[in-house]
Amino acid sequence: MIQPPAIVTLPARPIALLPLRIARDQMPTVFGPAVRELVTTVQAQGRGPVGPVFAHHRRIVPGEWDFEVGVAVSAPVTTAGRVTPGTWRAMRAARTVLHGGYEGLPAAWPELERWIAASGLAGAEDFFEVYTVTPDSASDPADYRTELIRPLRD
Repeated sequence: MIQPPAIVTLPARPIALLPLRIARDQMPTVFGPAVRELVTTVQAQGRGPVGPVFAHHRRIVPGEWDFEVGVAVSAPVTTAGRVTPGTWRAMRAARTVLHGGYEGLPAAWPELERWIAASGLAGAEDFFEVYTVTPDSASDPADYRTELIRPLRD
């Protein structure tokens, strides 16, 4: 299901963000339009995107998602509608890749968390999902790839 996890150091980079706070059951109807709004805004400003779309989950809240949809950009964007400039912070993180459809995410995250704990480390409150192979680029969900990134506490 997931690749063997590893500790990585990720550099800071400019990103564009679209913040969302929605009920968990709204994800299937809200996420796609938010991604399109984000990418369209970034393209209209001539800033990219220069990487895959990601979700930055700021914290876990029962019954809702408190997160930002984001994408790396070539230079800071100007605030437009719900899209704002941001920075992917430099971080040391645990990283793995989920092979397969998004229905595998609920099992993949605890697997990564167990690996972090077994390694004597502690994850930060937030986490990232980076959608590297998506329904836009692969017709078979078995071919989807999602990076799971959990920043580590010092």
